[in-house]
Amino acid sequence: MTETLSIRLDSDTKKRLDALSKRSKRSKSFLAAEAITAYVASEEWQLGEVHSGISDLESGNSVSHEKVSKWLNSWGKQGESKAPR
Repeated sequence: MTETLSIRLDSDTKKRLDALSKRSKRSKSFLAAEAITAYVASEEWQLGEVHSGISDLESGNSVSHEKVSKWLNSWGKQGESKAPR
């Protein structure tokens, strides 16, 4: 099931969408729905990761800046260290 959503676009973006619609032989509605679906999925993932990280910090599950810096500075060198945990 689909629903209708009205949005406002600046004229430049609207022109670009019109051109893309013609070149791709897809409707503007299809392209907008695909873009919104991808954006929502990306934002859900990103916010989930941020909240997960905050939960880790609040529960004391973290690695010190010093340990991470030491690990990063070992990259590409003989005896490269493993990621700190």
